[in-house]
Amino acid sequence: MNWIHQTADWPAFTWKSEVLAQKLADIRHRQGRLLGRMESLGFDLRTEASLNTLTVEVVQSSAIEGERLNSDEVRSSIARRLGIDIGGFIAVGRDVEGIVEIMIDAASQYEQPLTKDRLFNWHAALFPTGRSGMRTITVGDWRPESAGAMQVVSGPIGREWVHFEAPESTRLETEMTDFLNWFDGTTAVDPLIKAAIAHFWFITIHPFEDGNGRIARAIADMALARADGMSDRFYSMSAQIEIERKTYYKQLEHQQRNSVDITGWLDWFLDCLGRAISTAETMLSAVLYKAELWKIANRHSVNDRQRLILNRMLDGFRGHMNTSKYAKLAKCSTDTALRDIRNLLARDLLIQNPGGGRSTSYRLPGLEELKALGAERKQS
Repeated sequence: MNWIHQTADWPAFTWKSEVLAQKLADIRHRQGRLLGRMESLGFDLRTEASLNTLTVEVVQSSAIEGERLNSDEVRSSIARRLGIDIGGFIAVGRDVEGIVEIMIDAASQYEQPLTKDRLFNWHAALFPTGRSGMRTITVGDWRPESAGAMQVVSGPIGREWVHFEAPESTRLETEMTDFLNWFDGTTAVDPLIKAAIAHFWFITIHPFEDGNGRIARAIADMALARADGMSDRFYSMSAQIEIERKTYYKQLEHQQRNSVDITGWLDWFLDCLGRAISTAETMLSAVLYKAELWKIANRHSVNDRQRLILNRMLDGFRGHMNTSKYAKLAKCSTDTALRDIRNLLARDLLIQNPGGGRSTSYRLPGLEELKALGAERKQS
């Protein structure tokens, strides 16, 4: 059979614009609404939202390839590289540093040309030891002839199923030159469509011995950053692809066995992007909630102990707060902790849970409670 890269029209991709037009307009509207909401936040909260999104992007892009990274290490590495204060950094492994370096470079330097040398540097960052697992691979260069045919295969020996076969290595220099010229060239293609094409085109060429998926997603992220016109990332395509991993591979395989009409792939990519934006709105609700709480808290000063406790409760504190936990975390006496808590209760920044005595505990108000409180304070 012929793979898509063996057809006479490769890589002159075509698609049915009328099939995608309404979907593209809807995603553009939702994308603009999300970015507008983030622009309305202060610098610190936008930075935190971008840090959270980049962390998820790195972790999930690696998870698609079966690599499980420590999210705390990823977050620490990103924060250090971006100069964000997260209250101390932790030791980070080389596997984390490499993929973080790539994703940061793709997002923060999205306006810079995507060149062969830049791709080689990304690949070398992914495989600093020159090995993929136990296997020695060519790093920082296209896959060599000696690597043999690049195939994705499943099934028992003798009854293998070839999901995909990449172009032979002798074609790579020409194939990648065409791709890079197109990626940085001026075209009339919508930027979101361009991101989808770039992802598929690079995956099809499969120019490296390993790491092609992660680099393809970094390239797509770079194209999306160009589409947004900003380096801050507030939605994660990789996180959504990880959720839909089986469908993702099915769509790629189907298109590899098809013509250069890639309407089906573009349709799925845009759907996936739309779901990524919807997921982002849920993920970013925690940041928006934090903004609302501090807007109310900062109308009157909170002391350093109260600020510490509120931040701990906002940042994934498990269980409910009580006087002894407060005293331990704030390094103060229980009497001082109780005074602080009563002050926060009076300002509705803490809510007492049902029950009393030794089991007395407190929670943060919900978002709707905060909004009602904010409206009430505004009227008074």
